[in-house]
Amino acid sequence: MDSTQAGLFDGEQGGDDIALAHYAEQAYLDYAVSVVRGRALPDVADGQKPVQRRILYAMQAMGLGPSAKPVKSARVVGDVLGKYHPHGDQAAYDAMVRMAQDFVLRYPLVDGQGNFGSRDGDNAAAMRYTEARLTPFARVLLDELDEGTVDFVPNYDGSQKEPVLLPARLPVMLLNGASGIAVGMATEIPSHNLREVARACVAMIRNPKLPDEELYTLVPGPDFAGGGQIITSAADIAHIYDSGRGAIKARARWQFEELARGQWQLVVNELPPGTSAQKVLEEIEDRTNPKVKTGKKSLTPEQQQTKALMLGLLDAVRDESGKDAAVRLVFEPKTSRIDRDEFVNMLLAQTSMEGSVSINLVCIGTDGRPGQRSLRQVLTEWLGFRAHTMTRRTQYRLDKVTDRIHVLEGRMVVYLNVDEVIQTIRESDEPRAALMQRFDLSERQAEDILEMRLRQLARLEGFKIEKELASQRDEQATLRDLLDNPGTFKRLMIKEIEADAKQYGDDRRTLIEAAERAILENRVVEEPVTVIISQKGWLRSRQGHGHDASQFNFKAGDGLYDAIECLSTEELVAFSNTGRVYTVAVSSLPSARGDGQPVTSMIEIESGSRITHMIAGNAQHRYVLGTQSGYGFITTLKDLTTRQRAGKQFMTLDDGDMLIKPLRLRDTDQHLAMLTRKGRFLVVALSELKRLSGGGRGTILMGLDAGDMLAQWVAVGPNGILAKGVYRNRDVVETLGPDFLDEYLGKRARKGKNLSVKVKQPQLLPA
Repeated sequence: MDSTQAGLFDGEQGGDDIALAHYAEQAYLDYAVSVVRGRALPDVADGQKPVQRRILYAMQAMGLGPSAKPVKSARVVGDVLGKYHPHGDQAAYDAMVRMAQDFVLRYPLVDGQGNFGSRDGDNAAAMRYTEARLTPFARVLLDELDEGTVDFVPNYDGSQKEPVLLPARLPVMLLNGASGIAVGMATEIPSHNLREVARACVAMIRNPKLPDEELYTLVPGPDFAGGGQIITSAADIAHIYDSGRGAIKARARWQFEELARGQWQLVVNELPPGTSAQKVLEEIEDRTNPKVKTGKKSLTPEQQQTKALMLGLLDAVRDESGKDAAVRLVFEPKTSRIDRDEFVNMLLAQTSMEGSVSINLVCIGTDGRPGQRSLRQVLTEWLGFRAHTMTRRTQYRLDKVTDRIHVLEGRMVVYLNVDEVIQTIRESDEPRAALMQRFDLSERQAEDILEMRLRQLARLEGFKIEKELASQRDEQATLRDLLDNPGTFKRLMIKEIEADAKQYGDDRRTLIEAAERAILENRVVEEPVTVIISQKGWLRSRQGHGHDASQFNFKAGDGLYDAIECLSTEELVAFSNTGRVYTVAVSSLPSARGDGQPVTSMIEIESGSRITHMIAGNAQHRYVLGTQSGYGFITTLKDLTTRQRAGKQFMTLDDGDMLIKPLRLRDTDQHLAMLTRKGRFLVVALSELKRLSGGGRGTILMGLDAGDMLAQWVAVGPNGILAKGVYRNRDVVETLGPDFLDEYLGKRARKGKNLSVKVKQPQLLPA
């Protein structure tokens, strides 16, 4: 191996060589930046990704304005690929199709003729069959392109020029939204109402420190192309706008149609984004005619319950969508006596007619850097961009007006000295230089005079020059006032935004009205039951309380883990060894006549993990959760529950650490007593424990020596606790009263003292 090779393997750089790790890192970073900036994320300035920007620019260059005759989409795609975007033709066509779909974009930019796809996910016809032109709204992006408002750069082969950005007169990124996945980041921007966003822009121009409350009143929430209803509260929407990330709940809108003889039917005419009539029909078919899941021999109890519920309420469903109604889904109930609210709730809970809409305001800012923005930051950056483009436009117009005035002033010299000018031209070998010297003209003026036609020397032309010169000087004064006077500039900015809002704005389509999310609940009679849990995780339910646990029978090799007295309407929570929690309704447990069912058949447990503990009871019950390493916190059973069969991650555990059996707290409990494997004992006040509703690791409950671990704990009430163990070969229960426990009382995270009791290997119990 030579020295160069050795340097490469050692990660050293020598000469033109570079370490492979460094090269791979730099190459991947370049690729990531290319994807972020060149493909996936929209720009806050014009709201477009590069391919969309190039499509719009190419269509304008082809003369495909709103009043032009549409041309084949293949011609547009060919122009885009050949001149500006050397990528796949299908990718460019797909982007153009999306820009034409009025059920995707709130304000379409392309006017498509032919089959451009449908809400149900049908693909557009091939580009050779469809035609396209720009919509009137596209003028908002393109009208000022030739007025010096934005920079132009060479295209990929240097043969053409293309704009870096489009001079958007409105914040199109918010109006039409965007969706994309880059490397290490993604964006999900919903569409908004033009009038509302315009009013917010005007308000922020007038008052850059506009309070958040007023801003969120002007822009109360997204406005989807397909309508629907947002049921998230105004406070939650404001929080999402403030952080730039979150999810809102949206649902379909419907009406009841009365039929003959007291019958009725439910008609859904608006769907939330991402949902189609076809998708809803497929979901209903999947629930009313479910298939056995992979690895199962029969339908799960949950599938059977859902099937019975839906078939008991729903008689028929039809899709009557068409030209007269973009969305019309008709649902017929089993009988007219069914409760209408229950019927709607069942459909919303079982289909995507209600769901979450993600919001992630990630875009490329005016500084060229990608990042997450709040609604205020998006509007502020766009207003800065708009002010910049208006300044460039004004300067461009001022330069043109100044140049025209300069030319007209030269022509006035001709008009006032016609004979002398003609004589100077006739007698000079270099007429341009002679004119410049004789009449103190610039080269630009002299050249213009030499190119004038003789008929422009007529007296009438002189009056026209004087009139135009006066008009141009007035415009020059107006333009200079715009550049010099911020107040005048702001008024024009507001006037233009309001004019566009008046021309292109429309009423809000999406209703914003807070409501509770639909939850499918099987009607369960509330009655006392005892949940019997075996050591191997088998579950069953027995009616009533006060049963003798010694009478419970189990399979060979199994035994009692716990018998929990609760209500049939409450829920059971199972903990895995990885800190994940799963929820099972107590009402769904099999009866105690048999051996029950394993909890793993009722949930979708992670591969390689196992259930270690289970609790059940009222949602408001408080529990202490902790690990053998001494960490823990307080939470409620409600915080632990989840609707997902796959559960949710709740506790953070290190490798090798294990959960201690969750400890339920009574209202009278004030302290927590803890005992380690080596006999260290500590009593701490419950007020010192952290309350975590979202889970986590918690704080240190008890300090541990090396090789020691937290073995057991018990809640301390007014009467102290019990210590059960063996004393002189007899089973004894010793009472540890408040006076005894005071000796071991300490602050959280202390190591405690050795427990001094009569019994050996004590088991701590509540008194």
